[in-house]
Amino acid sequence: MLGITEIKNGKKVIWNDEPYVVMDYQHSKTGRAGAVLRTKLKNLLTGAIIDHTFQGGDKLEEAEVSKSHAQYLYREGDNHVFMDMESYEQLSIPEKVLGDAVQYLVEGTEVTMLNWNDNAINVELPAKVVLTVTDAPPGIKGDTASGGDKMVTLETGLQITTPLFIKVGDRLIINTEKGTYVSRE
Repeated sequence: MLGITEIKNGKKVIWNDEPYVVMDYQHSKTGRAGAVLRTKLKNLLTGAIIDHTFQGGDKLEEAEVSKSHAQYLYREGDNHVFMDMESYEQLSIPEKVLGDAVQYLVEGTEVTMLNWNDNAINVELPAKVVLTVTDAPPGIKGDTASGGDKMVTLETGLQITTPLFIKVGDRLIINTEKGTYVSRE
């Protein structure tokens, strides 16, 4: 069991009989009142994000979430299909659970699969992915009064800000944590 002082960002816990990951926390203690922990939790089964405040004496069970190596295969309706790289089993995860991660998934992307109670529940993306530019307005020489950036659309539909020299067909390295342009490949 974890006390509130042991709960940090990225920690996976069981709350209301479901696994959650701590996205943000703020610990505070005031005078005679006990310590409190304000948290933002993401449900690993549904993708829902909630705010909850824990009191000083509250205890949480740590979620035993195992990880395995998987590869993204394709989209099937509202689900996305992955293949476990060890057992070659195909696993399906709903788009609403994946959330913004679908903006970085192209065929062949290797991810870390999160498993709870022997069921695939979510994925962790690599820190950086390579995506191809499908739409980019022309960069006009001398048009740097606005900082020299433009919006481009990538093969997954994701729109990001890039330098003016980026054109259609360029393969870009994208930071998946911040959703930002890193460099050309």
